[in-house]
Amino acid sequence: MDAVVKFTSQSQGKDRLFRATQYACALSVYLLRNNSERKALVAKLKSLETTMSAGRKLFRLGNTANSIEAAKRTMQLSDRVLCLCLTVSNVNRALYFICDNVLWARSVGLIHDIDKERWSLNASRYYFFSLVMNLTRDLYGVVQLMVQRANDKRFKQKMNQHLNESPEVAEVVIPQLDAFFFLLLETLKSHPAIALDTVKNICDLFIPLDRLGIYQPNAGVVGFCGLISSVIGILTLAQPTLRIKP
Repeated sequence: MDAVVKFTSQSQGKDRLFRATQYACALSVYLLRNNSERKALVAKLKSLETTMSAGRKLFRLGNTANSIEAAKRTMQLSDRVLCLCLTVSNVNRALYFICDNVLWARSVGLIHDIDKERWSLNASRYYFFSLVMNLTRDLYGVVQLMVQRANDKRFKQKMNQHLNESPEVAEVVIPQLDAFFFLLLETLKSHPAIALDTVKNICDLFIPLDRLGIYQPNAGVVGFCGLISSVIGILTLAQPTLRIKP
């Protein structure tokens, strides 16, 4: 119970719960869209989805400053690739939150003379670029870990044993390819933080791709991916050991 209270007392925790609810509603609406007996429920779910989205915008009002501070910290990283990826990602997140805050101000009537569609597209672009840089950082981290693991003598023995015990796989698949996927899976299993972050960023990528018209999956896919990334976000916030660093 103490863990639940601590989690929900954080603005990030509330935002992620709201986000999970928002995308769960979106997915449910898609699944029930053709059910004539559930029209009233679908209407309620749509209303709840809108409420959750509006609530999240309120929680994100201070995130621009947080992203700028994060960018200042990542600029000090000695690893140039991580420095570039994370700093660019945080700068784009800050720009995304600025657009998001402006859209929130317009929705509550504080601002009137702005092009809502233009600001929404800009927000999606900044969000997209931030996710691309996060995925680049994930790929870089995975490659580094795979190289370290491939150079480990004990792992080499384990991989050779795997290949020798699976001759039927080697006959169908190129042995080097099988070794690569074995190394990749073992690396991700040994480092769940980077595995979860990669899955989360891939799932999140469908959201701006849909809004920008680059790739338009159906609403069910967007809802499902948003829900999965939200659950991972909740998990990593509740269990800091599963959060990728830096």
